[in-house]
Amino acid sequence: MNVLLIVSGGIAAYKSIDLSSSLVKKGHDVKVVLTENAKKFVTELPFQTLTKNRVYTSTFEELDEKEIQHIDLTKWADKIIVAPATANIISKFACGIADDLATSLMLAVQDVRKVYIVPAMNTVMYNNPVIQENISRLLKLGFNFVEPDNGLLACGDVGKGKFPTIEKIEGTVFAESELDLKGKKVLVTAGPTKEFIDPFRCLTNPSTGKMGIAIANEFKKRGAEVILVTSVKNDSINRDVKIIEIISTNDMFEAVRNNFKDCDYIVKAAAVSDYTPVQVYDKKVKKQDGNLTMEFERTQDILKYVGENKNENQIVVGFAAETNDLIAYAREKIVKKNLDYIVANDISKKDIGFGSEDNEVCIIDKFNNIIKIDKTSKANIAKEIVDVISK
Repeated sequence: MNVLLIVSGGIAAYKSIDLSSSLVKKGHDVKVVLTENAKKFVTELPFQTLTKNRVYTSTFEELDEKEIQHIDLTKWADKIIVAPATANIISKFACGIADDLATSLMLAVQDVRKVYIVPAMNTVMYNNPVIQENISRLLKLGFNFVEPDNGLLACGDVGKGKFPTIEKIEGTVFAESELDLKGKKVLVTAGPTKEFIDPFRCLTNPSTGKMGIAIANEFKKRGAEVILVTSVKNDSINRDVKIIEIISTNDMFEAVRNNFKDCDYIVKAAAVSDYTPVQVYDKKVKKQDGNLTMEFERTQDILKYVGENKNENQIVVGFAAETNDLIAYAREKIVKKNLDYIVANDISKKDIGFGSEDNEVCIIDKFNNIIKIDKTSKANIAKEIVDVISK
């Protein structure tokens, strides 16, 4: 396979020498692009020696008059790996800046799904909202990311941002299961619902929809046709995912009921409201002396409806967000709602669940088998969930 390795100017650049060596040993034809900043950390010689190909460093250094480097390299490459990817180069990719060979050739890539970006930087930089927004933008466009590891960083800090292992990078880039779900149809629900009391107030919850979105993106990445029913607007949603926008629980119920029948997998990761006001006021309810009493009624149980009306070939997955007796409640929910799997997570823990980038879950099937997934990113958990339910 033809692999183009782009090395940008971070302290982890030296680790890309080992990556290029490993790629060559596995039989890949590797060409390397070094940015000017990368050359402050590594030289061309080790890459040239290992790959037996010349190293590209400048847009304007055309050694072959028949070659337009930034065009021909992208056409040649079956896979493009950017490792390490600094905050600077990620931001340039996201904004379409083309001020050197690496960024120019990225604009010439016709199918960005063959690009794998490997961030490596200080934890604070990685978690900076601007960088996360740029990563989300690239994810939505179809770029792939290899998540950095947690650990001791070059600056002495400890946290997420460490250059991942070569095994992790290669495992992601050359995953055999990349399109294993092509031809399958999936419906995923994500995020909160809102039950309005009046035009200005509503009942809702802190869900951000990140877990459901990660699951939808994982299914899409692996070739499935995906419908995402959600109230959330999020730039990280893959652009090829069909989005049905909803507000209330009843909106979500109607969207699910009208679309789940021909789906192979239904994953209900949304955090829906269990109750809705009996009376919805058309004008703002003014503050009064004393207490306010309101009457609520049960909303439609979407998951139970799907479980009761699914066909024998459909896989239905629910989520159980609990604060206590996690496994017991999850098992009870599987039986009551006729599910194939349930994903249970403890929302009482501050560093996981609602609003967090990470989660920690148990995947339980209808035969009471339990798979425990320790704390990791929601993207990694999404991959594990899809692996389990699609095997």
